[in-house]
Amino acid sequence: MAQMGFYVDTSKCTGCKTCQLSCKDKNTLPVGVNWRRVYEYAGGDWVQHEDGTFSNDVFAYYVSVSCNHCAQPACAKACPTGAMHKREEDGLVVVNDQVCVGCRYCEMACPYGAPQFNPEKKVMSKCDGCYERVAQGEQPVCVESCPLRALEFGPIDELRARYGSRADVAPLPDPKLTDPSLIIGTCRNTRLTGDTTGKIENPQEV
Repeated sequence: MAQMGFYVDTSKCTGCKTCQLSCKDKNTLPVGVNWRRVYEYAGGDWVQHEDGTFSNDVFAYYVSVSCNHCAQPACAKACPTGAMHKREEDGLVVVNDQVCVGCRYCEMACPYGAPQFNPEKKVMSKCDGCYERVAQGEQPVCVESCPLRALEFGPIDELRARYGSRADVAPLPDPKLTDPSLIIGTCRNTRLTGDTTGKIENPQEV
């Protein structure tokens, strides 16, 4: 089975959230539902030296995340109706809203917070990789709209050959949980999963 995935370059992302807004606009998502989210992870403080001078070790970077279309999707495993499922042709995880009963088990199971309840339709919703656009030779709208070209989409084996396989970047969970189809390009500020020196600075936006 082919498997499509995303590459996110934290050295390019400036946290502008164009990806988040373009996704929201394309899919007419209501307030509070964001299929793509941009985390601002930051930390550090002023440090006093023996000679009385100060320096700082502050850091910050952004990580844009949507559904990672995992090889072992916890959402699909938790779904009691089969509404949440993985497409054979491209490995994208999608939800059939005609079958979903809105129990939200998938939401509770996903460590990335990808499935989100649509309060207007009373069913779950999530990133579908813009598979209809991709079928017509286009890129997902988040990728196409990124002004810094920090996002890429394609066969995950090709992306891993080009960029490696790192996905254990804070504030994301341990990738061993679901084997996400995601690669994170690091920058000099990047901290790894489990880091306790920083925190999410924009919790109300994600």
